[in-house]
Amino acid sequence: MREKDGRLLITSQQMIVSLQPMIVLEFAKVEVTLSSSCILLSAGNAYNLFAFPSECNFSGLRFSLDLANLIKENSERILEGSPFCKGHWIVLIDAAKGCTTCPPDLSKYAVDFVVISFYKLFGYPTGLGALVVQNDAARLMKKTYFSGGTVAASFADMDFVRRREGIEELFEDGTISFLSIASIRHGFKILNSLTPSMMSRHIAALTIYVKKMLLGLRHENEANVCILYEGHTSKLVCHESGSIVSFNLKRPDGSWFGYSEVEKLASLSGIQLRTGCFCNPGACAKYLGLSHLDLLSNLEAGHVCWDDNDIIQGKITGAVRVSFGYMSTYEDAKKFIDFITSSFVSKPNKSENWNMLRTKSILLSNEGHERKAGYYLKSITVYPIKSCTGFSVESWPLSSTGLQHDREWLLKSLTGEILTQKKVPDMCSISAYIDLNKGIMFVESPRCREKLEINLKTDSYPGGIEEIELHAQRYEVQYYENDVDLWFSHAVGHPCSLLRCCSSQNYSSLKKDKSGNLCGDVESRLNFANEAQFLLISEESVSDLNNRLSLNAQKGTRGTPVQINPMRFRPNLVVYGGEPYAEDGWLNIKIGNTNFVSLGGCNRCQMINLVHQAGLVQKSNEPLATLASYRRVKGKILFGILLRYEIQDKMGMQTGSWLRVGEEIHPNSE
Repeated sequence: MREKDGRLLITSQQMIVSLQPMIVLEFAKVEVTLSSSCILLSAGNAYNLFAFPSECNFSGLRFSLDLANLIKENSERILEGSPFCKGHWIVLIDAAKGCTTCPPDLSKYAVDFVVISFYKLFGYPTGLGALVVQNDAARLMKKTYFSGGTVAASFADMDFVRRREGIEELFEDGTISFLSIASIRHGFKILNSLTPSMMSRHIAALTIYVKKMLLGLRHENEANVCILYEGHTSKLVCHESGSIVSFNLKRPDGSWFGYSEVEKLASLSGIQLRTGCFCNPGACAKYLGLSHLDLLSNLEAGHVCWDDNDIIQGKITGAVRVSFGYMSTYEDAKKFIDFITSSFVSKPNKSENWNMLRTKSILLSNEGHERKAGYYLKSITVYPIKSCTGFSVESWPLSSTGLQHDREWLLKSLTGEILTQKKVPDMCSISAYIDLNKGIMFVESPRCREKLEINLKTDSYPGGIEEIELHAQRYEVQYYENDVDLWFSHAVGHPCSLLRCCSSQNYSSLKKDKSGNLCGDVESRLNFANEAQFLLISEESVSDLNNRLSLNAQKGTRGTPVQINPMRFRPNLVVYGGEPYAEDGWLNIKIGNTNFVSLGGCNRCQMINLVHQAGLVQKSNEPLATLASYRRVKGKILFGILLRYEIQDKMGMQTGSWLRVGEEIHPNSE
């Protein structure tokens, strides 16, 4: 590595740091968190590390680099009364985000460390960064461990090690990504041709334009649509904004649009953005006004990083973030504003929720007179293995978990991850069929020559019993022997294990209260289903959706015509009769002599956009894009309803309960 201006450049795939101790400095009425990012040793005096970002990755605020000189020159005055006021201060700037358009001038600022992300500079390669180290500071850095390539010699049978002398050699653990490093020069070539000042002006113009347009959006009742997170706390600390725009959106009544809804609709429009807290929980809590109690309550409610719990007890848990780079254009910014306007702004002459579902359908004949419609059960489908293909039957028994053996098995990777078609689309090619008379489940895959037969008796394939957690619920599961796991590993192309649900302590989390909201339901017992025991789809609703898809194709707004089969939605029950979406208003139904309770609409995801043809899996925007245009309710895109088998007595289900194709359905909407 080359030495320049008294500093060394160290490249590394990953910076591993320890955060100790933690100090809080109150300066200019702003709380700044100080973290020790390395272990700094000195023969006498203590060394403290002051670390701050050049640009906040949540709000886009750029922090004044004068903070570095203030800490270096006036630490005793600033920290008067603190036990650290007498120490030596080392300054680190996290320039991973800000270095692209506003790189720090190290000839002006007394900085000891600068962290850089090449991914954020160029967009490629991922996982590669750099640490710029001042030579004097480098001599203070001591490692507490070592790994490949960082030692000159070590003994295997005693505690002896001699480390390499060069600082860049000492901290480069393992083989560096030399192929990725070779591509960096092309990125620098582009940046040097554009110059940081030109990029900064270009990005600033796009950012200002988007902010002004978002702040100017109004609903039909003149209520603000957008809340931006960009508050300046101190001109001394923060002096301008970067390329980030973080915000949340509100409905006309002042309630929030969840960030998951925004992200889902944006992806359908070809717009990539980020949602949540952006790995910055401190700024997230500050800008969203979340107290410690709020954060603990959210955690107890099941909210963790990366999930879709975007609104809890009426409060938003994260934000939406868009950012711009040198390759961004005005057309990109305009497309984003048009998307927000068309998807989230209430306009006159439109319904209050634009595409609110009808809470109660009015069934009309062709003559326009009200008529009574008959509903019948058209098909029954059982999905024995979660996310694999099911099989249709003319009749099937019910159990305490829904259809007998429905989603009673699942596949788990060696790392403990539950496999689904979202992660492994090839699972759609695995089909399972159960012969109740023989007590055998037959499983087939085009990748496997032989059909797999699994005995339904609980003592078959004794691979052991363990507990797992899925959807925040605990299950007791049975493992199978290696030959079964090898068959499925070959079928999906990934090492995995087959698990069978023996018993569960989980309960459906969906139940409608009097206001129509969803709340906890402690009555229904599930196997490995995501939300409910049954999913019901109406054939008439699918027909209406197909008509809309054809109309959109004729208008040229959705490309080529697409026709959807009801099985695309993976329903257990398909019904026919009546009018489209009449099922939205059903509170409970009776099929034959069996009673069911409606748990509300099913929230659809991009899983329904996967098309399986000729052994290949293709992705499209339909039918979710069309459904989003008229089936959105409070952040969810609903299609079909979820059902729970109504328990007749506390001892269990009625014996001998079966569902049969052709049975009449009696809904209750009152």
